[in-house]
Amino acid sequence: MRYRTIGDTTVSAIGLGAMPLSIEHRPDEARAIATVHAALDAGITLIDTADSYHWHADETGHNELLIARALARYGGDTSDVLIATKGGRGRPGDGSWTVTGSPAHLKRAAEASARRLGVDAIGLYQLHKPDPAVPWAESVGALRELLDAGVIRAAGISNVSTGQIREAHEILGDGLVSVQNRYSAAVRDGEPEVRLSARLGLAFLPWSPLGGISRSSLDGPSGQTSADTAFHHIAAEHGVSPQQVALAWLLARSPAVIPVPGASRPASVRDSARAATLRLSAEELTRLEAPGRPDASS
Repeated sequence: MRYRTIGDTTVSAIGLGAMPLSIEHRPDEARAIATVHAALDAGITLIDTADSYHWHADETGHNELLIARALARYGGDTSDVLIATKGGRGRPGDGSWTVTGSPAHLKRAAEASARRLGVDAIGLYQLHKPDPAVPWAESVGALRELLDAGVIRAAGISNVSTGQIREAHEILGDGLVSVQNRYSAAVRDGEPEVRLSARLGLAFLPWSPLGGISRSSLDGPSGQTSADTAFHHIAAEHGVSPQQVALAWLLARSPAVIPVPGASRPASVRDSARAATLRLSAEELTRLEAPGRPDASS
C-alpha cells in the first residue's frame, strides 16, 4: 500500500467508499462487514461514510453504525483508521436526496454522527453539499464552531467550486484539510478544484472515481459504462482490471488525490487496493488523456 496525507494524518492512498453497503441494492450485513474487513486486511486506512448513506427514511446513520460495528468486530488494530463522515444531506426514503446546510442542523448532525461512530471527536467531518438556501459562510462557520468545540478534529467540504474552496479556507484555515468532488476518467471538469486543493495543501477525495469504467451507486440501473477505451486496453496489457488502471491514473494526476471507490464485495475492495501499487508509464498516461475514446494506439 502507498500512503498520502489528509491534514496531519497519514492514510492509505486508496480509501473505501462505504455508501454501497447501506443504500439501495445493499448487501446483507455479513457481506457488508466482510467487505470492510477485507479493506482493512488490504491496508486501507480511510473509510468514507455519511449520515445520509441509508435506504429507508427511518434509518439515518445506517452506514455510520455499520462501520462502527465492523471496526468493533475486526480482530486487528484499527487505531490508524480515519473515518471520514459527512453531514448536510438527507434521504426521505423515496430515492431522492435533500440538502440542509443550516448551522443548527450541521452541529446536531455532527454530534449525532460522533455518537453513532462511538468516538469522542470525528476524525474528518465534511460538509456534504452547499445549501443554496443558506449563505456558504454560515454553513462553513458551523464547521469552525465544531472544530473549536472539539466535536471534530478536521473539516472537509464536498461538491464545491473553487470560489467556495477559497472562502472555506479563509474561514477554517488549517482546520480545512480536504475537498471531495466528483472526478473520474469520464468526469474531468473537476481539474480546477484538484489544482487548487494541491496548492492549498488539501487532500482531494474523488467520489465516483470509477465513472466511465464502473457504474456508480448513484447512477441507477440505467447507468452506462464504456468497454473499449485506453483504460481497458492498458488493463489487459498489465493483466489487471480496468478499475485498477482508473484508480492508478487518478493517483498520478496529483499527490493530493486520494480516491475512495465504493465497494459492496470483498473482492472489489481488494482489487481497488491493489491499484495503489500499479505504476503507469508516461506513455500510458498520455494514452489515457482522451476520456471515453478508443485507444489511439490500437
